[in-house]
Amino acid sequence: GLIIPPVKLVDAGRTNQAVLDLILRNVRTPIERRGDLAAQMAAHRVGERRLIEIVTTYGMDEYRRNARELLAYSERLMRAAITRIPDGAYSFDDEMDDVGLQGSREERADATTAGPRIAVTVEVEGESLTVDFSRSSSAVIGPLNAVRAITESATWYAVRCVAGADVPVNSGTFAPVRVIVRKGTFLDAGSPHAVAGGNVETSQRIVDAVFGALAQALPDRIPAASLGTMNNVTVGGYDPELAEPFAYYETVGGGAGAGPAGDGLSGVHVHMTNTLNTPVEALEYSYPVRVRRYAVRRGSGGLGLHRGGDGLLRDIEFLCEATVTILSERRRTAPYGLSGGMPGSRGRNVLIRDGREIDLPGKAEVRVKPGDVLSLQTPGGGGWGRPT
Repeated sequence: GLIIPPVKLVDAGRTNQAVLDLILRNVRTPIERRGDLAAQMAAHRVGERRLIEIVTTYGMDEYRRNARELLAYSERLMRAAITRIPDGAYSFDDEMDDVGLQGSREERADATTAGPRIAVTVEVEGESLTVDFSRSSSAVIGPLNAVRAITESATWYAVRCVAGADVPVNSGTFAPVRVIVRKGTFLDAGSPHAVAGGNVETSQRIVDAVFGALAQALPDRIPAASLGTMNNVTVGGYDPELAEPFAYYETVGGGAGAGPAGDGLSGVHVHMTNTLNTPVEALEYSYPVRVRRYAVRRGSGGLGLHRGGDGLLRDIEFLCEATVTILSERRRTAPYGLSGGMPGSRGRNVLIRDGREIDLPGKAEVRVKPGDVLSLQTPGGGGWGRPT
């Protein structure tokens, strides 16, 4: 709940100790967070040295000329890629599972409450492309709102995928791409709306929507929807063996959507996650948990001429009391198939306590006790093409 305004952590090479102390005083595991921040500052210092080396070797004028040329080169490649997309306007609508407060008093009043809608129109005209989200839902009470930067990043990612791997990524790459987002929608929410889930969940669904629109223009290139969620799990508590608090956060992969070229991959992180698998050994070594099962969720990919990738099964047993928070999507809506392919299976969150299975909503916070098991069953990808 700590909001930090833009402020320098390091100024003229000197760490602002007061700011650092403020951050570390408001986290449960300050030693780990101090290490995280030190690593980020070290990365900046390396980047600074590399930039100075380039300018020292070639001179400032040559450096600036080459930078301008690189931006222009990327823009030319992107414009050429856009011209290969047929001109026209292509629309697609998708719906989030809920407003991000499933199980709250607000949603218990109406169990069928629909989530906010991502409504996009992609208009292609010559060598320019406009992606318009103006028809999308207004900001919501839950944490699924996105800031404009997230909406733009997810859109640019999708367009970049269509352009191909040879285009260097910089601001020139996206100069021909215009993103329109109406202020006040949940894709461009202002303060004080909650936005934590916009980064990790809504971003995934924005990619689904943009690909859904582009599939109408490029049916022989665009894959079906992938899992559409990062399956965020946060665990916090007090480790009695080490006599210290702990906090753990991970995202869990699932099924990739099938495409015109073949089946989707199983058990992978897809699109906006930018994260890797957490090895079982590392998890059990560092935290008071035991992984009871980590396997492919067979049969969860959508059927089709090409089958969607399967999701994952990850069962985590807790060895002490803890608080578990889940932020996930595609528990109510399924990843779509394309060209006659079937949707992937929806995800499922289950708490196993004293041998009894308790279904948890997509967004949940629960106190667990020793012996409880959280079973994350992640969505499969959509299928592509009619099943034979």
